[in-house]
Amino acid sequence: MAKRGKKYREVKEKAPREVVELPDAIEFLKSASKRNFDETVEMGIRLGIDPAKSEHAVRGTVGLPHGTGKAVRVLVFASGAAADAARNVGAESVGFEDMIEKVKAGWTDFDVAIATPDAMKEVRK
Repeated sequence: MAKRGKKYREVKEKAPREVVELPDAIEFLKSASKRNFDETVEMGIRLGIDPAKSEHAVRGTVGLPHGTGKAVRVLVFASGAAADAARNVGAESVGFEDMIEKVKAGWTDFDVAIATPDAMKEVRK
């Protein structure tokens, strides 16, 4: 069995053995913090569902409070008013034929590519 450090053992001795409510658990975690960095916490939740049944599936997403830290670079294949709208909402690269040629030449400095319906015929090539 792995040997645990002194600080870990001290916190484990103070930890409640019974099931606690979420606010109480968070309060304990904040008061028992012994590290100089943001610690990770694992949490188990009993949902009372049968995972064998498809209608009991639990799905969802969580929005992180400060994002993932990475800015997404968006390329938009559009022309006219759609291109102007894409620039206004923050697309990094906007164009139509010039962007198609640039990508054909091997340029891949983007994370997500979006095309308007009228541009799809050329983009799919």
